[in-house]
Amino acid sequence: MTNQVKQYFENTNNLLYSFLVSLPLFFLYEILILISQPSGEAIVRISVDVWIKSLFTSLGVSAISFSLLIIAIVGLFILYKEKERLKTLKFVYFPMLLLEATFYAIVVAFISQSLVSFMLNMVASDPITTLTTTQKLALSLGAGLYEELFFRVILVTVFILIFTKVFGKKWAAITAAVVLSALLFSAVHYIGSMGDAFTMGSFLYRFLFGLILNGIYVWRGFGVAAWTHAIYDIMVIAFLS
Repeated sequence: MTNQVKQYFENTNNLLYSFLVSLPLFFLYEILILISQPSGEAIVRISVDVWIKSLFTSLGVSAISFSLLIIAIVGLFILYKEKERLKTLKFVYFPMLLLEATFYAIVVAFISQSLVSFMLNMVASDPITTLTTTQKLALSLGAGLYEELFFRVILVTVFILIFTKVFGKKWAAITAAVVLSALLFSAVHYIGSMGDAFTMGSFLYRFLFGLILNGIYVWRGFGVAAWTHAIYDIMVIAFLS
């Protein structure tokens, strides 16, 4: 049993499994957004997704089409790079990855909520009561995909590269990258016209949440981190509804 668990962690900690397990998040998110907002009016999307699609639109290209093109190119690159591992792909690992992410989501909820409540004697929450259930579900999946893609894959990776040159030690670079990215992840929720009102409780809550997700990303990769975030948000919606 111990050997099988070890093999599972070793075999799934790579680009191939991360890409394939996170792919449904993109399609489910876009489909649910389309279902909940078929007219295109009052578009409700994840802020990082809005940033990316606004950039595409400003370049005069279809945001959805260009997103699909990028995913296709990235997917082909990963499949080519991991072609040997693709031959031994185990589909049984995918439900196991979702179960693993669910476990982390429960742990994240307990740690973040408990620590913030203990430190500030308050409960940190982020209700989105004005949205429909379908929109809430879509945003939960979108947050798992786009926020993890930006704050973990891009920011953490770039910060690690920068801080490795600054500090010269990998552990120091990873620590600094994880902390800085978590601070930015929390801070961005209060920026812009759609940003939330700042409270210390919600800031610390999101900082701890980002810190844990950064750790999961560094240890287990993008796919598990993305699903942990998405499942956690779905749990919050179920609890607050």
